[in-house]
Amino acid sequence: MSIKSDRWIRRMALEHAMISPFEPNQVKMVNGQRIVSYGTSSYGYDIRCSDEFKLFTNINSTIVDPKNFDDRSFVDIQADSCVIPPNSFALARTVEFFRIPRNVLTICLGKSTYARCGIIVNVTPFEPEWEGYVTLEFSNTTPLPAKIYANEGVAQVVFFECDPDDVCETSYKDRGGKYQGQQGVTLPKI
Repeated sequence: MSIKSDRWIRRMALEHAMISPFEPNQVKMVNGQRIVSYGTSSYGYDIRCSDEFKLFTNINSTIVDPKNFDDRSFVDIQADSCVIPPNSFALARTVEFFRIPRNVLTICLGKSTYARCGIIVNVTPFEPEWEGYVTLEFSNTTPLPAKIYANEGVAQVVFFECDPDDVCETSYKDRGGKYQGQQGVTLPKI
């Protein structure tokens, strides 16, 4: 298995619609304003979050239970940014839709700009033949409110391609993965 470069990412995105919409370069400014960068990097792709957020709330005093998740645990927000309360978290989805090839595994990692502010993005894989918008999890580890921005870079995806003679026997699609084809911010399923 080998990590893939910017040339490979551009080729796969353009020839196989692996990432859509796709930005072939690193974008650092929009309309003359500096932003948290997104697009193709040396050995990865910096993804953006959309303007759809689910902000965790304890207003209904529910228990967070992955087997019986109460969607009243979140408040829906559509905005250019989201302020996460201290020691809390929010969910968002990517702007980009992914179609991961059968011979590829990705790892999604947080960007250092947010990590240096105490905002942690959950590390997660995109498995072979998974497709959909990525649901992102942001944890505010600080005792202060923390802000994340829509349509700007929030995490980096690193791509690994297996050897041609070592493609997985069973892909995410083959086993009917529960998050296959997700469209919006998707809550936990079992």
